[in-house]
Amino acid sequence: MERVLKLLEPPVTDPDRTRGYLDLLPEGPGDDSIAQRLMRSSALPQIYERLWRPALIGLAKGPLGPSTAQEMALIRDLLALSPGDVVLDVACGPGNVARALAPAVGEAGLVVGLDASASMLDQAVMETGRSPYRERLEFVRADAVSLPFHAGCFDAVSCFAALYLFDRPFEALSSMARVLRPGGRLAILTTRRLPGIGPLNDVFGQVSGVRMFGDDEVTAALAERGFTEVRRRTAGLMQFVAGVRGS
Repeated sequence: MERVLKLLEPPVTDPDRTRGYLDLLPEGPGDDSIAQRLMRSSALPQIYERLWRPALIGLAKGPLGPSTAQEMALIRDLLALSPGDVVLDVACGPGNVARALAPAVGEAGLVVGLDASASMLDQAVMETGRSPYRERLEFVRADAVSLPFHAGCFDAVSCFAALYLFDRPFEALSSMARVLRPGGRLAILTTRRLPGIGPLNDVFGQVSGVRMFGDDEVTAALAERGFTEVRRRTAGLMQFVAGVRGS
């Protein structure tokens, strides 16, 4: 945890680590969309990694989409991780992606999982306690729109299956770009609009709290934020987007 504290901006003099992660958010009800309430619930974190995510994301990716194992291999490829890298996993949930990235950073590396849900992070801490890579994994409760870290302090940033839940997703992308060093890589898995149904995408988003992004919306946002080598791969209603932070 001392390594995480050195990354914080502004510095924290009396950090709350009583639950096994660094808590930087005040208690409160938070946002109130259906999807966001689910993520804050006590029940969902217990089934998220083994049942909820494979079922829902698998359905959204379609029958020809990558499996969960292939998805984790893809994110490691997109981020091009090396031993010693310091990585941020935004909206880490119960830590499944963070744990998948940990082997690639080596003993000198660090993976920081960040989420706003206390119940998700409780599950992440419990699951990570059983991981052989637990010494290189840490968790922080904070807001993805205002990432509490120094500019340019991460070698790679991931945000998988979460951007569509954010109230201000493009502000979150700006925040991710800020904490990523020049030449560092960003990898995202998010939704894509269902073609042919037009406004129904927006109706679904308003009811569920899940935003459906246009095919060029996320890639254009990365380009506007100075990313190069932007690439995109689609799978059903999901899209993988990656880019390299410019200088």
